[in-house]
Amino acid sequence: MTRSRVLPYLLIGPATVFLVLLFVVPLVQTIALAFTDNGEASLTNFRKMVGDLNFGLSISNTFLLVLAVIPLQLCLALTMAMMVQKLDKGRDLVLWIMIIPLGISDLAAGLVWLTILQDRGYFNTVLNMLGLIDGPVNWLSYESPVSLFVGVMLAEIWRATAIVVVILISGLQLIPKEYSEAAEVFGASSWTRFRKITLPLLKPSIQSALILRTVLAFEVFAVVYALSGRNFPVLVGEAYAWQHVNQNNGVAAAYAILVMVISLAATLVYIRTLRTPPEMQS
Repeated sequence: MTRSRVLPYLLIGPATVFLVLLFVVPLVQTIALAFTDNGEASLTNFRKMVGDLNFGLSISNTFLLVLAVIPLQLCLALTMAMMVQKLDKGRDLVLWIMIIPLGISDLAAGLVWLTILQDRGYFNTVLNMLGLIDGPVNWLSYESPVSLFVGVMLAEIWRATAIVVVILISGLQLIPKEYSEAAEVFGASSWTRFRKITLPLLKPSIQSALILRTVLAFEVFAVVYALSGRNFPVLVGEAYAWQHVNQNNGVAAAYAILVMVISLAATLVYIRTLRTPPEMQS
């Protein structure tokens, strides 16, 4: 009897140790770095962070990127997931093609789009061949903030929409076909079935996808750095700059704490607004 009680704790023990060593300990150390200065409790690091020249711009850029990318990714992923779900043949091949970006690192994805959008990249070459431009155009310059933002947004959508597609397809496969078939028998249109049956039952998967993507979007860095360097400041990029350029671990930790707080707040919003009623939970 004693052995059966201890066994579950032994099984989760390695995972618990892993989480403590690679998550809890670094988190505590980061908090300690952020709230201390010269070994004493202080808010100096946060004052330096707020006084940073790029602080306000990095916040606005990060939020603007999240607000632009997440809704587009969700709509695109929903469309792709529904298309895959309707396929009778070749579904696995189409899904495999869709999720290819998952196998590409953030930095590599940024470099791919850099070769497309740089002044002598593929995009300018095509435009020049069509006679739409006379010479190379620098789409990723700080002098053209709109095209720079659009370039970063496109790269992030291409890179990360696949994970949302995978989550939504998994959710769609859990929805019983009998619901939609019964609604079709009673004359419900495809749009009505999608709005009244599919979307409500897909809400848990949408919630999980939004939480994951939003948290990762607030942590975006490599794609932005590859495309723009520091011409498009984001929060994690500023943390990197304070850590490696300015050699100030405290302010970098303050940025990390800020990103964590924002991510937790966004998660709570999703949990409250997309809460699934008990009767719909399996």
